[in-house]
Amino acid sequence: MVRSLTGKCFCGQVRYEVADEFVYAANCHCSNCRRTTGSAFKPFAGIERDKFRLTAGDDGLLIYGDASGHDAHCGQCGSLLYSLVREGAYVHVAMGTLADAPSIRPTAHIFVGSKAKWFTITDDLPQYDGHVLG
Repeated sequence: MVRSLTGKCFCGQVRYEVADEFVYAANCHCSNCRRTTGSAFKPFAGIERDKFRLTAGDDGLLIYGDASGHDAHCGQCGSLLYSLVREGAYVHVAMGTLADAPSIRPTAHIFVGSKAKWFTITDDLPQYDGHVLG
Protein backbone atom coordinates (compact mmCIF):
# COMPACT_ATOMS: atom_id res chain seq x y z
CA MET A 1 0.00 0.00 0.00
CA VAL A 2 1.27 3.47 -0.92
CA ARG A 3 1.79 5.88 1.95
CA SER A 4 -0.11 9.15 1.58
CA LEU A 5 1.41 12.45 2.73
CA THR A 6 -0.44 15.62 3.61
CA GLY A 7 0.50 19.24 3.22
CA LYS A 8 -0.93 22.70 3.68
CA CYS A 9 -0.26 26.39 3.37
CA PHE A 10 0.68 28.65 6.29
CA CYS A 11 -2.90 29.63 7.16
CA GLY A 12 -4.30 26.13 6.52
CA GLN A 13 -6.91 27.19 3.96
CA VAL A 14 -5.36 25.09 1.17
CA ARG A 15 -4.56 21.44 1.86
CA TYR A 16 -3.40 18.55 -0.26
CA GLU A 17 -2.56 14.85 -0.31
CA VAL A 18 0.25 13.33 -2.32
CA ALA A 19 1.52 9.78 -2.69
CA ASP A 20 4.93 9.16 -1.14
CA GLU A 21 6.18 8.09 -4.58
CA PHE A 22 8.22 11.12 -5.61
CA VAL A 23 10.37 10.54 -8.69
CA TYR A 24 13.03 13.16 -7.92
CA ALA A 25 13.83 15.96 -5.50
CA ALA A 26 16.24 18.89 -5.63
CA ASN A 27 17.04 22.33 -4.30
CA CYS A 28 16.41 24.92 -7.02
CA HIS A 29 18.41 28.14 -6.87
CA CYS A 30 16.92 29.88 -9.94
CA SER A 31 15.83 33.48 -9.53
CA ASN A 32 12.14 32.58 -9.99
CA CYS A 33 12.20 30.03 -7.16
CA ARG A 34 14.07 32.47 -4.93
CA ARG A 35 11.52 35.21 -5.59
CA THR A 36 8.45 33.03 -5.13
CA THR A 37 9.69 31.55 -1.85
CA GLY A 38 11.58 34.54 -0.48
CA SER A 39 14.45 32.18 0.30
CA ALA A 40 17.85 31.24 -1.11
CA PHE A 41 16.38 28.18 -2.85
CA LYS A 42 13.24 26.05 -3.17
CA PRO A 43 13.43 22.43 -2.02
CA PHE A 44 10.94 20.55 -4.18
CA ALA A 45 9.90 16.99 -4.92
CA GLY A 46 8.54 15.97 -8.32
CA ILE A 47 5.69 13.55 -8.89
CA GLU A 48 3.21 12.65 -11.62
CA ARG A 49 0.22 14.99 -11.55
CA ASP A 50 -2.34 12.24 -10.93
CA LYS A 51 -0.64 11.35 -7.62
CA PHE A 52 -1.32 14.82 -6.18
CA ARG A 53 -4.75 15.96 -5.01
CA LEU A 54 -6.02 19.16 -3.44
CA THR A 55 -8.31 18.33 -0.50
CA ALA A 56 -9.37 21.84 0.57
CA GLY A 57 -9.17 25.41 -0.64
CA ASP A 58 -8.73 24.79 -4.37
CA ASP A 59 -11.14 27.67 -5.02
CA GLY A 60 -8.81 29.95 -3.04
CA LEU A 61 -5.65 29.34 -5.06
CA LEU A 62 -3.72 32.13 -6.70
CA ILE A 63 -2.37 30.68 -9.96
CA TYR A 64 0.56 32.33 -11.69
CA GLY A 65 0.93 30.86 -15.18
CA ASP A 66 -1.39 28.74 -17.32
CA ALA A 67 -2.84 25.23 -17.62
CA SER A 68 0.43 23.73 -18.87
CA GLY A 69 2.67 25.27 -16.24
CA HIS A 70 2.13 27.45 -13.20
CA ASP A 71 2.90 28.20 -9.58
CA ALA A 72 0.02 27.71 -7.14
CA HIS A 73 -0.11 29.90 -4.04
CA CYS A 74 -2.71 30.22 -1.32
CA GLY A 75 -4.74 33.31 -2.14
CA GLN A 76 -5.07 34.10 1.57
CA CYS A 77 -1.55 33.74 3.03
CA GLY A 78 0.51 33.60 -0.18
CA SER A 79 2.31 30.32 0.53
CA LEU A 80 3.75 28.62 -2.54
CA LEU A 81 2.34 25.10 -2.43
CA TYR A 82 3.32 23.55 -5.74
CA SER A 83 4.32 24.18 -9.32
CA LEU A 84 2.73 22.46 -12.30
CA VAL A 85 5.56 21.65 -14.73
CA ARG A 86 6.59 19.62 -17.77
CA GLU A 87 3.54 20.54 -19.87
CA GLY A 88 1.22 19.82 -16.93
CA ALA A 89 2.40 16.23 -16.45
CA TYR A 90 4.23 16.71 -13.13
CA VAL A 91 3.81 18.60 -9.88
CA HIS A 92 6.76 20.03 -7.98
CA VAL A 93 5.64 20.05 -4.35
CA ALA A 94 7.30 22.73 -2.23
CA MET A 95 8.75 20.42 0.41
CA GLY A 96 8.36 22.99 3.18
CA THR A 97 4.57 22.69 2.89
CA LEU A 98 4.55 18.95 3.65
CA ALA A 99 3.15 18.10 7.10
CA ASP A 100 4.54 14.56 6.82
CA ALA A 101 8.14 13.60 6.09
CA PRO A 102 8.58 12.14 2.59
CA SER A 103 10.87 9.18 1.99
CA ILE A 104 12.80 11.15 -0.66
CA ARG A 105 15.45 13.80 0.02
CA PRO A 106 16.90 16.36 -2.41
CA THR A 107 19.74 14.80 -4.42
CA ALA A 108 21.18 17.90 -6.12
CA HIS A 109 21.33 21.67 -6.27
CA ILE A 110 20.13 22.98 -9.63
CA PHE A 111 20.49 26.36 -11.30
CA VAL A 112 23.42 27.24 -9.06
CA GLY A 113 24.68 29.42 -11.90
CA SER A 114 22.11 31.98 -10.78
CA LYS A 115 22.10 31.29 -7.03
CA ALA A 116 22.01 34.13 -4.52
CA LYS A 117 25.52 35.53 -4.10
CA TRP A 118 24.92 35.90 -0.36
CA PHE A 119 24.20 32.17 0.10
CA THR A 120 26.87 29.47 0.40
CA ILE A 121 25.99 25.83 -0.31
CA THR A 122 27.62 23.82 2.46
CA ASP A 123 26.53 20.24 1.78
CA ASP A 124 28.08 17.64 -0.53
CA LEU A 125 25.19 17.29 -2.98
CA PRO A 126 26.13 17.70 -6.66
CA GLN A 127 25.69 21.18 -8.08
CA TYR A 128 24.51 21.97 -11.60
CA ASP A 129 24.28 25.26 -13.47
CA GLY A 130 20.96 24.24 -15.02
CA HIS A 131 18.24 21.63 -14.86
CA VAL A 132 19.34 17.99 -14.84
CA LEU A 133 16.37 16.02 -13.55
CA GLY A 134 13.97 13.72 -15.37
